[in-house]
Amino acid sequence: MAPLALVGLRLDVQDVRRMASFWADVLGWRAEDQEDGAVAVLPDAPSGYPLMLRPGGSSKSSQNRIHFDLTTGSMDEMQQLISHAYSLGATDGDIGQSPDEPHTVLVDPEGNEFCVIPPGSTFLANTGAIGAINCDGSQAVGYFWSDALGWPLVWDQDEETAIQSPEGGSKVTWSGPPLMPREGRDRLRFELSTSDSISGAIEHLKSLGAHVEEGPVSSEAVLRDPDGNEFHLVAMRRMR
Repeated sequence: MAPLALVGLRLDVQDVRRMASFWADVLGWRAEDQEDGAVAVLPDAPSGYPLMLRPGGSSKSSQNRIHFDLTTGSMDEMQQLISHAYSLGATDGDIGQSPDEPHTVLVDPEGNEFCVIPPGSTFLANTGAIGAINCDGSQAVGYFWSDALGWPLVWDQDEETAIQSPEGGSKVTWSGPPLMPREGRDRLRFELSTSDSISGAIEHLKSLGAHVEEGPVSSEAVLRDPDGNEFHLVAMRRMR
């Protein structure tokens, strides 16, 4: 079957316009209105992945299982990005980092965590504004996503895994055990597309270990990966 494509990430939020404005400004991307009250934050390069802000987020009570690692080109750029994020409503965050960690952890105006990474990271070189989509997850789920997307592993060590599209762009990483407890619905979720039939893509994903949460409705299905993370499958590339 034709490979599946990661076409973006969904983020459930309470204030769509404020959050879209925040992320567009922080990333240097553009915001574009979509249907159903959603706003897409669209990357400035073909290898980037759009962020779709959708209404419906509840008050945040626990750490997200996915967060972004933002890249910087110099220490001045890092400090400017942090200061700019503060001016837009970001505050200091905590994902269990130690005081001597070189990166800075922040949260957006609705509490979603992200990290600002110092310059010089060879692992995140040439990946774009979002260097990594950093996920809580097992080694097995890293293998699942490598198979599902047809992307090679670019890291597989000490139960930590990472994959990247052959076309470049953000790396997707999984931190290995212990896994975080799940509290409520994940606010940030993957969206995939397929050029084949939804039913055929679902069967392929099931053969890799996915589970169907909701069957196809209006050319869309909701599934869970082997770690139980919810993701969406759509029939066409509609987030770019």
